[in-house]
Amino acid sequence: MAGDRPTLELNQPERVSPDVLQLDRLNPRLVLAGGKKSIDKQIINLLYQEDELSELLSSIAANGYLDFEPLVVLDEGSDEAYTVLEGNRRLAAVRLIKDPELAAELGITIPDMPADLIPTMDAIRVILVESRAAARTFIAFKHINGPHRWNSYAKAQYAARWYRDEKENNPDATLDAIAERIGDKHTTIKRMVAAIYVLEQAEKEGLFTVDNRTTKRFPFSHLYTALSRREYTAYLGLGTSWANWEPIPNPVPADHLEKLKDVLHWIFGFKPDGIDSIIGSQNPDIKRLGEVIGSTAAVATLRAESSLKAAWEQTRPADTKFSTALIAARGSIRDAVNSVHAFDGKDLSLLEVSSEIKEQADLLHERMVKKTGESS
Repeated sequence: MAGDRPTLELNQPERVSPDVLQLDRLNPRLVLAGGKKSIDKQIINLLYQEDELSELLSSIAANGYLDFEPLVVLDEGSDEAYTVLEGNRRLAAVRLIKDPELAAELGITIPDMPADLIPTMDAIRVILVESRAAARTFIAFKHINGPHRWNSYAKAQYAARWYRDEKENNPDATLDAIAERIGDKHTTIKRMVAAIYVLEQAEKEGLFTVDNRTTKRFPFSHLYTALSRREYTAYLGLGTSWANWEPIPNPVPADHLEKLKDVLHWIFGFKPDGIDSIIGSQNPDIKRLGEVIGSTAAVATLRAESSLKAAWEQTRPADTKFSTALIAARGSIRDAVNSVHAFDGKDLSLLEVSSEIKEQADLLHERMVKKTGESS
């Protein structure tokens, strides 16, 4: 990226070479970076993996670089480059197209681009801002509640960083004020930042890191959704009204850290110990895990069998389990009856199965009739 970096005027759109721009090391979408300083090559690879740059690459290759919105940049003291605060995906795509060797090194296929469109990437419109804070409201509105939304983890990281900076300058700053500035009317940002503090505490205590997960992507929404439920906050010693407070660092009491480790491992898996996530989908599994952790017997089953389904069955009342099983059995029998034409009479083992079903059904009916008479 060496070259003569032009001097830009604050808040004035100007065109510059992409060679004098660098990707943001603090980009909140870099889920796998783990807070470590990354070089541009690593950042591009992460953005490609997490944000599906292939569609943007195809668009630029087919249409040229469409300069519909300036990149937002910051002067962080480098003599060679301005840092891109907004527009990292676009810059990453341009880098890949202009540097085929880099693309090949990262294993990324670049679409062919007509020669007459290549010059559209030579000068990119940017606008220089005074500080990260000066760009926050615009970036947050666009990517948190606006048309180009980040994933939930990126949103939470960005909001948490903003909140910390505000607190440093003003101890009375609140997340409610930040949420109002970006149009969040559902306390989502507060729940997200609270969950970030829980994650950071787990990492500091050596319980879990994002890189330890076994899920392909990082389903951060599972965590902040769980932490909005009373079963989880009670299990972790956070208090039932925790979600209404201003988030604080290290929120989980020391004597509940083992439970925090369990919850994170159950939700996200834990690669070092070969533990898989037990969450198939947020709905209904986060709710069901919450019901499980409220039952000592169900938790014991979950630890022993690593099966959310088996553990959740422990939480259900006996009469509910009975009625559900009975209705499900009726449905299965009806399906078999409707398909009996497929039975050719040759497999006698199936006849034995039907005899056993009849025997069990007669026994069930007999016992139910008896209980009906006893209750009358």
